[in-house]
Amino acid sequence: MLKEYNEFERCPELLKQFDEVIKCYSATAVFADVQYRTGVMDSGIKPAFRAKVTGQAVTVQLSKGDLVDPLKALEMGQAGDVIVVDAGGDLNTSVCGGLMGGLAKNRGIRAMIVDGAGRDTDELEAIDWPIWTRAITPRGTHTMFSGRKEELSINVPIQCGGVVVNPGDFIVADLMGVVVIPLSKAKEIVKSALELAAGEEETRKWVSQGKTVEDLLEKFGRI
Repeated sequence: MLKEYNEFERCPELLKQFDEVIKCYSATAVFADVQYRTGVMDSGIKPAFRAKVTGQAVTVQLSKGDLVDPLKALEMGQAGDVIVVDAGGDLNTSVCGGLMGGLAKNRGIRAMIVDGAGRDTDELEAIDWPIWTRAITPRGTHTMFSGRKEELSINVPIQCGGVVVNPGDFIVADLMGVVVIPLSKAKEIVKSALELAAGEEETRKWVSQGKTVEDLLEKFGRI
């Protein structure tokens, strides 16, 4: 497999806005709605434990059928990043565990999304470093001493959960799943998400006051 390592533009001020939206209820649903239901990863990719995160994608392409630990991504990842891995949907070989999570957390990398499997969920939960995967399994990949740990490409376009993810795209993940926001549209999308989240919170307050469907339609023109 061709090794290709690239970088991308990081947008810390824009990330702060995503961090603000992630505080709301059902953040992935908010971003899915403002993107007209696009960018939503396959529902089989779920968090290993209760968590929510946003960040820019460090993308990793692994060799399908010959998976290795994506350790190189830890060297290239920076604070505020989320590692997103195309592991070919492999349900029986983990590409991420507790030690890798600890190393990633030390660099400020926020989480990992894997179209495949992970492990060591008790350790990951204890250190509060979340992963989203299709499966959890004790079986690992080639070790770092196998001499084959660099059979991967980093920061290239990949597919994860049926969605194209480009390096630097924004990721929003919570209990419901994962949504991808293209970097090229992130500024306008996060603005719309902030507005929708604020509007839904106002509606939520009305619902808590015992209002009816008719009351909400009269007040907001929608539900």
